[in-house]
Amino acid sequence: MTNIKIDRLTFGYDQLGTLLFNDAKLTISADWKLGLVGRNGRGKTTLLNLLSGKIPYQGKITHQLEINYFPKQINDPNQLTYYALSENEELEIWKIERELTLLQCDLNVLWRPYSTLSGGEQTKVLLALLFLDDFSFPLIDEPTNHLDMKGRQQVAAYLQKKKQGYILVSHDRTFLNQTVDHILAIEKSQLILYQGNFTTYEEQKAQRDAYEQAQNSKLKKEIIRLQKTAKEKAEWSFSREKDKTNKPKGFIDTEYRRVSPGAIGADAARMMKRSKAIVQRVEGQITEKEKLLKNIETVDTLKMSYEPTYHRRILHVEELSLSYSGKSLFNGKSFELLLNECLAITGKNGSGKTSLIDALLGEFNGEIKGTIHRANGLKISRVRQNYESNQGTLEDFAEKEGLNYSQFLNNLRKLGMERHVFANCIQNMSMGQRKKVELAKSLSQSAHLYIWDEPLNYLDVFNQKQILELLQRVKPTMILIEHDAYFVKEVSDKIISL
Repeated sequence: MTNIKIDRLTFGYDQLGTLLFNDAKLTISADWKLGLVGRNGRGKTTLLNLLSGKIPYQGKITHQLEINYFPKQINDPNQLTYYALSENEELEIWKIERELTLLQCDLNVLWRPYSTLSGGEQTKVLLALLFLDDFSFPLIDEPTNHLDMKGRQQVAAYLQKKKQGYILVSHDRTFLNQTVDHILAIEKSQLILYQGNFTTYEEQKAQRDAYEQAQNSKLKKEIIRLQKTAKEKAEWSFSREKDKTNKPKGFIDTEYRRVSPGAIGADAARMMKRSKAIVQRVEGQITEKEKLLKNIETVDTLKMSYEPTYHRRILHVEELSLSYSGKSLFNGKSFELLLNECLAITGKNGSGKTSLIDALLGEFNGEIKGTIHRANGLKISRVRQNYESNQGTLEDFAEKEGLNYSQFLNNLRKLGMERHVFANCIQNMSMGQRKKVELAKSLSQSAHLYIWDEPLNYLDVFNQKQILELLQRVKPTMILIEHDAYFVKEVSDKIISL
């Protein structure tokens, strides 16, 4: 059995001003199918880069493995896919075809320019590259981002059949449940290893958090008691110090003069020294108990500005067919959306899900057949799948969208965006941060109908849980496009499959 040993690993980015890993110690078996989870910005991708030796660090990481990283950087995407993958080494075509077949991917993708492949096809060819040989150890960073629901099921089935171990970063709980047997959680102050899949991790973490919360409560009470003791001792010392000079005014008894200030001063000095020692000892106990306090992972409760309309029927669609440039997207779809219902639209990539939303909003540029009836006066808030047009500072963006700036920033904070990021222009933010900007915008908008197109993409499992709890609590009228099967099952009242 080959292990990856991490010893006293310390690393942080200068611009963050804090350490992502501080004296971390861990042993990982190369036979494990390990899921790596944690909040956005907590260091998941950084840990993969550290393991693959891409960035310098303090401490030791030792292993005898040949590391392969996903996604591989493609230097010339205009080349035919086979040559774009090969670059300086000649790959055996039969091995790539073997893996692509297992991934249920059309073998003709090898002889098309890489740039013409869909996001799902690119994901599959890059995954195939990881498993050409059994002796490599794959590090797989968020493979589900460009996969539809069917594609995720295909990749999960593919990874299940692999005998070799790997480390996998994903925010899709269903996918993790199907593909891993251990979970490594990057929490606020430590790395914690769990045996089992994601559901087992959640259960064990909940028990651990409940225990540590109870311990924290006891420690905080003890700290308060010790702080009170330290304050009382300090006040007593101060009062005895004053006794050195405090004597009755005009009183000249020789016995009192003999005892005071010498005897009283010496006694006070001894008592004050002893009291200060007690205070120092108590303060040391406080410091030790504060170190024992666990920094438990928490998330804030989200709010949205949902306004139920007086209309019972929000949408009614009959025999809707869409086509674009003569190519049919789908035919004869009929459905209705009622007040406080969530309608989920599912289907493979390219099936017309976003086009259907465009048609419902009167923004589709292709050919439409059928009828769409929409309630009058609807205020609609939309989370778009593509939001590259969001530019500039957060304040300028909020003004452009007509948002309450304080409410907008508050929603960003609740979604976990650090305050120092507020100064960045949106186009310079990470994809996860830009998704949070789009979500915070929608949460800040007063609306009768919310239309969210792939809201979970790039979000960590904690944010996903936040959003799930919000939608289950508020029950807004909503149209949802999402590839996460668990999320769709939990929030939707109706499902349309394209």
